[in-house]
Amino acid sequence: MKREVTIDEIENMAASARETIWNKAKTEGREPKIYLHWTAGNHTTVFEDYHINITGDGSIYVTTDDLSETKSHTWRRNTGSIGIALCCCYGGGSASLGGFPPTAKQIEVMAQVIDRIATALWLTIDKAHVMSHGEAANNEDGGVGTHKPYSWWNDGYGDGDTRGDLEYLGTAESPAYRPWATDGSRGGDVLRGKANWYKHQRGAR
Repeated sequence: MKREVTIDEIENMAASARETIWNKAKTEGREPKIYLHWTAGNHTTVFEDYHINITGDGSIYVTTDDLSETKSHTWRRNTGSIGIALCCCYGGGSASLGGFPPTAKQIEVMAQVIDRIATALWLTIDKAHVMSHGEAANNEDGGVGTHKPYSWWNDGYGDGDTRGDLEYLGTAESPAYRPWATDGSRGGDVLRGKANWYKHQRGAR
């Protein structure tokens, strides 16, 4: 299924699923996670692997009526987590955005969705709780212990395919693939920063 929703609906859905998501995450010995992806499709195609898809024009679609449903978005990290994806990056890889790079509207809407979900789930917007797929691939949350870093499997960062999702955004803030950068230019850093800005603007606690 796919259904277009508003940002307020997303927050309400996450709040309704909060208890179940927390209980599922506790079975894994951790707190809930929010994982950020791109679909490797065009700007309009929605994929069922993710709870939430954001199209090129910033429209928000859910693929379930229950955000506590376990989807298959992040290898060995799906239980007690929510997967959000930008509909983009067809033909891309860890170091490439392909033919459909993220739009400015998508990036801003993803940040707003992160803010609303984190608020509803009582989560801090930091790398311990909100990660790009590229960050999760290399256990940058301190190592959940569910898998070896993807980079262990080859000589590069990630697997050269979709595992470095959102390592960079192709914007002035995040212009290039620099997976070990510490200057805040990685995609996950930019998205968390924007999400925290939206949280501050709303006066959320």
